[in-house]
Amino acid sequence: MSPWDVVVVGGGPAGATAALAVCQAGPGLTVLLLDRADFPRDKACGDGVAPQVLDVLSELGVVGLLDDREPVDRLRISRDGHGVERRMARASYVVPRRVLDARLVDAARDAGAVVRRHRVRALQADARGEVVIDGELRARVVIGCDGAQSVVRRALGRSHDRWALAIRGYAPVRPEWRGAQVIVFGSVAQPSYAWSFDLGDGRANVGYGEVLTPGRAAPTRRDLLAGLEQHLPGASAGAADWRGHRLPLSAPRWRSAGGPVLLAGDAAGLVNPLTGEGIYYAVATGAAAGRAAARALAAGDPASAGASYAAAARATLMPHLRHTSVAAALCSRSAVLDAGLRASARDQRVFDDLVELGLARGRITPAIVRGLVGALVPRLRPPPTPPSAT
Repeated sequence: MSPWDVVVVGGGPAGATAALAVCQAGPGLTVLLLDRADFPRDKACGDGVAPQVLDVLSELGVVGLLDDREPVDRLRISRDGHGVERRMARASYVVPRRVLDARLVDAARDAGAVVRRHRVRALQADARGEVVIDGELRARVVIGCDGAQSVVRRALGRSHDRWALAIRGYAPVRPEWRGAQVIVFGSVAQPSYAWSFDLGDGRANVGYGEVLTPGRAAPTRRDLLAGLEQHLPGASAGAADWRGHRLPLSAPRWRSAGGPVLLAGDAAGLVNPLTGEGIYYAVATGAAAGRAAARALAAGDPASAGASYAAAARATLMPHLRHTSVAAALCSRSAVLDAGLRASARDQRVFDDLVELGLARGRITPAIVRGLVGALVPRLRPPPTPPSAT
């Protein structure tokens, strides 16, 4: 049984991007992409795709991936009837994972990866330092991209302890929410929010999620649906394809496993704790993991992949993860969340910086700090800037 150079477990955005990155950085390497399902397949998600996701993919030669989709450039955020609606500096997309993931898997296949349906159940290292998968596949490097309940993560003896829970469905888009991504933050539990994201085809991705709190019972399906209707009345009318999902929220620090087994995306516990966004983290860490695997194999030292990946991922995501953790903690206080909304309504710079913090790899900028202080302490409030052109 000859080993594959790289086996990627999981065909979502992290896994497909990792396979693409290996093929680009290490031409001639053998790459096997495994997933338990055939594509296209559905996946529970808010379906928002930030433009920074496309930036990462373009570096891997994947361009025009969403040219046939309608961009959404307006974001409306509110709480208790007060909020802000502005045009984002760069438009996002809302793309069902059935579409997005299948296109990325096709791109990985076109780049040279072999795609195979296989449910991974167990991994173990052998005496040669190779990784044996289910007793039938061998790999010099494994990249685990198998989601929130990652088998690869468990095989490494790792756990995750900070989660959110959400439910998602597809419903006819309501006229008042057409052409926008609409977010309504919870009136009690924080961070929590309901959403309606226009798909551009007459439907919207609608849902509600909240952070799970130790010592408090997790919300039921009924609770989540009630949360959606409480904050976005009528959003669930005519909805179908409901799916619940758990989100492994990122912490202030993130440490990669050493050796030839890497973790990326949700499997690595990388979901923005402020917004629940995970696709940017998935493609960013997938790309970093794939390149690190190719470097280690080129050096003849597969075990060095982990250290190489850790260095690259830290450069990509730190100190962003610290900033998002601080922001999520601050937003657990309603007064701070409300101040952020007021500051965003007054200043386009604050709005833009908060969008970057929530959707990509932004930080808490001086503009955000000044805006929050000004909103919390009225006498220090900076002069407003006009909203973006509509």
